[in-house]
Amino acid sequence: MADITIRALMQIDNLQPKFAAYNGATVQGSVPLSGDTVLIGEFAPGNGVFGLIDRALKASGVEATTQLVEREFGFFILRSPSNAEVTMAREAILADLGAQLTDRLKPSIASTQIITSVEPYQAQLLNKWRKGSLVIPGQTLGIIECMPAAYISIAANEAEKAAEVDMVEIRAVGRFGRLFIAGSENSVKQAVAAAVSAIKAVEGRPA
Repeated sequence: MADITIRALMQIDNLQPKFAAYNGATVQGSVPLSGDTVLIGEFAPGNGVFGLIDRALKASGVEATTQLVEREFGFFILRSPSNAEVTMAREAILADLGAQLTDRLKPSIASTQIITSVEPYQAQLLNKWRKGSLVIPGQTLGIIECMPAAYISIAANEAEKAAEVDMVEIRAVGRFGRLFIAGSENSVKQAVAAAVSAIKAVEGRPA
């Protein structure tokens, strides 16, 4: 399977309650819970994810949460309450590819925005397509965009660790990942800073 490119591969432990709840409402399979560990991967070509998930499930006690192929890339989430089981799944995938974790792409921040005192009409537009919390007019909105897309999941979990914010929308599939969070101005600023730092700390090869 040497022709498969690891665009993103990350192990996130201690899922935060709101991030876990958002995933629970949007995933296809086994629902992740607060405190769980997840393995999230993005690969090219997309169809490669099916064999990789099969290998991981056979090698460990993880459960499949999401597997999908979009226009360009394949994406999956595997979960377990045991960090050790998720590590076994990750190592099985890397062994199958003959790769190391540092062979993944290093993520980059495409943009960040902080919008204070969101106007009612913009809040309502956002609420039309959000899958998480409603945006309340007057809140501060934080938006982070990164690539590869899957790494936005690290940003979401670390943002919630850093401050009291609401998860409005998390888009981890496609060319760019996007995170929308809302709350007080100070909370959103703290959360955005933590999310950006988490993405920049991920090791990998240059894109």
